[in-house]
Amino acid sequence: MMEDWHTFFVPYEQAVSELKIKLKGIRKQFREKGEHSPIEFVTGRVKPEHSIKTKLKRRGISRERLETEMTDIAGLRIMCQFVDDIYKVVELIKKRNDMRVVNELDYIANKKESGYRSYHLIIEYPVQSIDGEKKIYAEIQIRTLAMNFWATIEHSLNYKYQGDFPVEIKQRLINAAEAAYLLDEEMSEIREEIQEAQHMFSHGKGPDFEENIVALYDDIAKNIGG
Repeated sequence: MMEDWHTFFVPYEQAVSELKIKLKGIRKQFREKGEHSPIEFVTGRVKPEHSIKTKLKRRGISRERLETEMTDIAGLRIMCQFVDDIYKVVELIKKRNDMRVVNELDYIANKKESGYRSYHLIIEYPVQSIDGEKKIYAEIQIRTLAMNFWATIEHSLNYKYQGDFPVEIKQRLINAAEAAYLLDEEMSEIREEIQEAQHMFSHGKGPDFEENIVALYDDIAKNIGG
């Protein structure tokens, strides 16, 4: 390495920290206005050293090309309640002038063969330091809670099987991905009911709140079943 890993990671760690604050700030602004926030919660991480080295070797990327060809060293994940929220978040990010979208992949409209769904943005983000400005790449994955649950399980199994899934497991994952997407579609159909119930809950209103939630889930079960 031309520099030690600790020094290399500093701007990426700073970027993840700053981006988490900014994205959570979007959520806070919507909620302060009493509006539904398209962002449910935000997580972030910097890819660990061993993962970077493995990826460098697998893809044949030289150290000199690391920062330009590995665009997910800094990674953010945004979880949304509804599929429509994902596209709203994408537009909000595109409108900002403190980061620039350089690439995007819509794996919701164009799911992967495995069943994976998510929306990926690659952004260029300027990190300020005492040595001046350094522009780095960061990946933002935007998905629903159901998509995230599936992706987390798939990632764990992928680690176990090293990408070589048994046929039965592979098919079950595909089936689970479709079930998760159907759940998202059902949630979108009753979006207004859900948001009204959440508003009642957050404001402590409605003596029949629990009964309303039970009825809501009954409706979901009937729709899925029939």
